Amino acid sequence: MSAQSRGSGRFGPGVVPVAVPMAVMPAVGLWGLDRGGMWGDESVTFQVAQRTVPQIWRLLHDVDAVHGLYYLLMHAVLAVHPDEVVLRLPSLCAAAATAGLVAALGVRLAGPRVGLWAGLLYAITPMTGHYAQEGRSYALVAAGVAGATLLLLRAVEAATARAWWPYGTVAALTCLLHELAVLVLCAHAATLALMRVPRRVWSGWGRAAGAVVLLLLPLVWVSQGQSGQVAWLVTPGWDKAERLVRHFSPGPAGVVFCGSLLLVAVGLRTRRLAAVALPLLLVPPGILMTVSQVRPLFHERYVLYSLAGASLLVAAGAGRVAGVLGRLRFDGRRVRVGGRQVHALLGVTGVLALTVTFVHHLPVHRQDRSAAHRPDNLAVVSALALRQMRPGDPVLFVPSVGRLAALAYPKGFRQVRDIALRESAPRSGTLWGREANPGDLRHRLASVDRVWVVAEAYALDPRWSPRDPAERTKLAVLAEEFTVREEHARDGVTLRLHVRRAPADAPATDEPSTGVATAGEPFPMRRGSSGFRVERRPSVVDRAVHRAP
Repeated sequence: MSAQSRGSGRFGPGVVPVAVPMAVMPAVGLWGLDRGGMWGDESVTFQVAQRTVPQIWRLLHDVDAVHGLYYLLMHAVLAVHPDEVVLRLPSLCAAAATAGLVAALGVRLAGPRVGLWAGLLYAITPMTGHYAQEGRSYALVAAGVAGATLLLLRAVEAATARAWWPYGTVAALTCLLHELAVLVLCAHAATLALMRVPRRVWSGWGRAAGAVVLLLLPLVWVSQGQSGQVAWLVTPGWDKAERLVRHFSPGPAGVVFCGSLLLVAVGLRTRRLAAVALPLLLVPPGILMTVSQVRPLFHERYVLYSLAGASLLVAAGAGRVAGVLGRLRFDGRRVRVGGRQVHALLGVTGVLALTVTFVHHLPVHRQDRSAAHRPDNLAVVSALALRQMRPGDPVLFVPSVGRLAALAYPKGFRQVRDIALRESAPRSGTLWGREANPGDLRHRLASVDRVWVVAEAYALDPRWSPRDPAERTKLAVLAEEFTVREEHARDGVTLRLHVRRAPADAPATDEPSTGVATAGEPFPMRRGSSGFRVERRPSVVDRAVHRAP
């Protein structure tokens, strides 16, 4: 390492460049943190984390094993105060830590100025703010990967067996938070190859990486049996790759996006930094997209941690441009970069440019902080139910995943009767409870003359043909014996009041008018304007649809 890198990596010149991004990220992330509603995946975190530890453990045997460690962590967090803001605070804190760690990497590899810019770039990128406000594990995984990368550099420098223990520990915990974080080990292997480290370094890293993989194998084995949860993912094409590239930029389009690409190309000339940042940026998404051509597993949130590589390369490119500008001649005099005034001027100019970038993209940030920008808003569903339903009314969720609204916001459903529910979610060890079998369900519906139906938008599509016999029974009974009297739609969810048909109004055929479709047919999509909300349904909905009955 250069003398500058060695010195700036310790307390001293490197403290301010690390502290500033860590202060900026919470300021950005706290804006709109309480957006007035959870969406489906967040609601799963919220209700699962409030179960007892034995109940969580039982759930993981059937579903969501990949999130087990995160649920246990959130169990401790929500024990303090079960609230939407508290639910998202760990992700916000993790994003702040990641911004600081990215800055620390930049300081160590290219000096304080590049470190400051890299940390700030990470903090103001819209994708960072999006997942910093999610009650899911992805921001924590990004922090773990950034921390493991910094510890990798320290272990390489120390070249002792003891130095690999912190690296292996952080990498293992990160992979247990989400198993696809294991791809960062491939990125780190590429880094060591580009740095041409000696054999003893490879030996130390190999033992640490091997221990991480061995520790992860039981989780991988269990999660393979739950692979139906990601059956909704599709094979990624070039459109997905382009979308990811745009989301890794501080601006998804226009001058900022094009400028970021140019700076990344320039930043590649900073070889030591590029040896770390380029594999982190390309290897995990590249491997996941390649594997997904055979078995779709790709989603941008699974490789959020690769965003750190983009921020480092853009900052390094800006640092090289600043160096060239600092060496220009003015009136026959040569201005040297080493001067403190020039250093300060270039640093302030870079911060001002980042501020202008953030202000320019304020509409993107503002839109992302709206609850309507998430796939759904379960608080709205509960509020609609509270306004329309009367105490004692029977309610039917189509499909059963819609019960997440009642689990996350029970106030709207407290006085109504869930006519299909046989066993509650916590007691049954499932995400949304067990429902009555088709025969019992027909018997229960035969005893009522009116029933409220909470239906997802795709469930009203006549082409939808669910695999679950109970779901098919719901559609059949509603079509045969009931008619719609009222309908209220909000945020992709429809609330319908069905009343029993008069005998003369019975349909002429016994076949339900629900249409026919293949079980794997894709559902309708809803497009979002800023790019974070294209797929209509959250993953929990798709789990319910694609899992075998």
